[in-house]
Amino acid sequence: MKSDNVVQIKSYAFAVRIIKVFKYLSEQKKEFVLSKQLLRCGTSIGANIEEAIGGQSGKDFFAKLTISYKEARETHYWIRLLKDTDYLSIEEADSLLKDVDELLRIIGSIQKTLRNS
Repeated sequence: MKSDNVVQIKSYAFAVRIIKVFKYLSEQKKEFVLSKQLLRCGTSIGANIEEAIGGQSGKDFFAKLTISYKEARETHYWIRLLKDTDYLSIEEADSLLKDVDELLRIIGSIQKTLRNS
């Protein structure tokens, strides 16, 4: 496996951020429902990328990548909701949204390349 896999590195770093946000929301803001949703989908992005890398076929790789993309879209939703309900500051949410948008662009680009090959 390549050690410079950008989507793998960025999705892992994003998962670490999401775990820290979850801890902050549950410990400081006493918010447990929305933050749990964010934790689930935000860490699932990288987990599915890892599964894609270990996929048994090109079709398996694409399927797991598609799940990653969908989880990133869901993560985007929860971050916006947490921002709009004042659980996350605009700055905190915008920073997370910037990262998830980057993951969406990378994953989308890989999907497009695979579709066109």
